[in-house]
Amino acid sequence: MADIHIVDERTIKITAGIPDALHMIHEAGSNVHKYARDIVTIFEKMSEFDYIYYCFYAYNSALLFEHMLDIDPKKYTSFSMDVSDAFFHTLYGGMAALYDEANLCLKSVDK
Repeated sequence: MADIHIVDERTIKITAGIPDALHMIHEAGSNVHKYARDIVTIFEKMSEFDYIYYCFYAYNSALLFEHMLDIDPKKYTSFSMDVSDAFFHTLYGGMAALYDEANLCLKSVDK
């Protein structure tokens, strides 16, 4: 799991690595219906962030991210995330693998 450092009552620092990205991919793959919107959004929008420094909250795609943390970062007014480019590249690859199935889930809901 990601390392969460609570700086004070308003601030947290999050550190995550490739194992955390793999955990997110596994969770998404195990619950594609639940995370379909996050999967599709992350895959489609990550290019806008050059596949790194993706902001999960920019497109309301943080359900999977928050599951990884086991805390609600919205309870803090400030948080930073320290991860390598490899974290985001791994996450993107996993979302790419799940994209078609997630897209089908979203289309079946829209009917």
